[in-house]
Amino acid sequence: MALKVINPANEELIETLPGHTAEDIDRAITAAWERFRSWRLVPFGERAGLMLKAAEVLEANAARYARTMTEEMGKPLAQAEGEVKKCAWVCRHYADQAADYLADEVIATDAKRSYVRHLPIGPVLAVMPWNFPFWQVFRFAAPTLMAGNVGLLKHASNVPRSALNIEDVFREAGFPEHCFTALLIGSGLVEKVLSDARVRAVTLTGSGPAGAAVASLAGQEIKPSVLELGGSDAFIVMPSADFDSAVETAVKARTQNNGQSCIAAKRFFVHEAIYDRFAAAMTERFDALKVGDPMLSGTDIGPLAQEQGRQDVLDSLEALLSRGARVLTRSRNLPEKGWFVEPAVVEVPKGADGGFVDDPDNEIFGPVAKLYKVRSVSEAIAIANASELGLGSAIFTEDEAEIEEAVRDLEAGSTFVNAMVSSDPRLPFGGVKVSGYGRELARDGILAFVNRKTVSLN
Repeated sequence: MALKVINPANEELIETLPGHTAEDIDRAITAAWERFRSWRLVPFGERAGLMLKAAEVLEANAARYARTMTEEMGKPLAQAEGEVKKCAWVCRHYADQAADYLADEVIATDAKRSYVRHLPIGPVLAVMPWNFPFWQVFRFAAPTLMAGNVGLLKHASNVPRSALNIEDVFREAGFPEHCFTALLIGSGLVEKVLSDARVRAVTLTGSGPAGAAVASLAGQEIKPSVLELGGSDAFIVMPSADFDSAVETAVKARTQNNGQSCIAAKRFFVHEAIYDRFAAAMTERFDALKVGDPMLSGTDIGPLAQEQGRQDVLDSLEALLSRGARVLTRSRNLPEKGWFVEPAVVEVPKGADGGFVDDPDNEIFGPVAKLYKVRSVSEAIAIANASELGLGSAIFTEDEAEIEEAVRDLEAGSTFVNAMVSSDPRLPFGGVKVSGYGRELARDGILAFVNRKTVSLN
């Protein structure tokens, strides 16, 4: 299957790359398995040295990698450069921490000595999305390689050049050949890869249907899996919050990466005492956002990555408006070419039954912020939890009781207080409910794909 690279800013074909065949896949898996047999024995110090070199390669080539990302999926160039540099951070984190994370865990028993040792399990398949072409991959690759496993990447079909660039990072850093391999394949060949006995685990970041399909196959094969799926993240603002900080953070949390982030704030629950003021301030800032060429330094919002994604956002917005929602932001002229949408703040009203007219499970993957007027933090939490999604959440308040209630009751993999949800190599990352299972990053991330072997000496 040929992979076409289309620039979403102008809809022009950049390149067509030949995809890998079934025979190519077999050769890649064989090579990965053979490399694993020796890589697993490489000492932590040597692995760490190579991972630190990977961080240097990333930083030295950040501008080039970022330009490719922007050409492939349309994020503003400055954000793409920041993404590459964040990948260097995760490489350095695991280079520094992997040995401690995987140290033997001594457990006192009746034996002379007993402990848990963490051993690598083999090639791990990563099925990754296009929205953060480098970061999503490196937060998998850094702990996977430092644990002594090897990686096989099935990247999104619209970012194949980024996939090959990532493979080149590890090659240039000096990792042995086949420690990390990019497979240029469509979703139809994922089953072939995962069903191979030499592929020992899978991690996926993507949509709910894609996650369900991969999880089902992993279950049939009795292989461990980690899923990070969609989110309809709540962003709660209470009267005691630092108002200006809440507004500025809300805009950034909704519009970063052109609004195409699973952990982007999507539903904004604002207390009625400050709702009108907040809605006006957020609308003013949305109206000031510059939409256009993502290669230009002044651009805030570039195009959506895919034509279908643009249509999905427009369809969701139309459905909201048909149920009585109201767009607060101004209409603007968009470029004639490219998959652009207008950044929008949408006021979601209550219907005749007293409930909000929105579908809480509809994740709008674009720069559309939905505003809800609430009477209390308890009401905000109840509405937030009505969604089957549970990735991240945020609350802006200075009230300790409200903070505790949010931390205790919000059904999400994380709750950020007076800050937007973000991923950090030092913190576990993942969701609950249909937003997935398992955790990436921190110690949890490196333990996801190891054999926690019990050892007892008598």
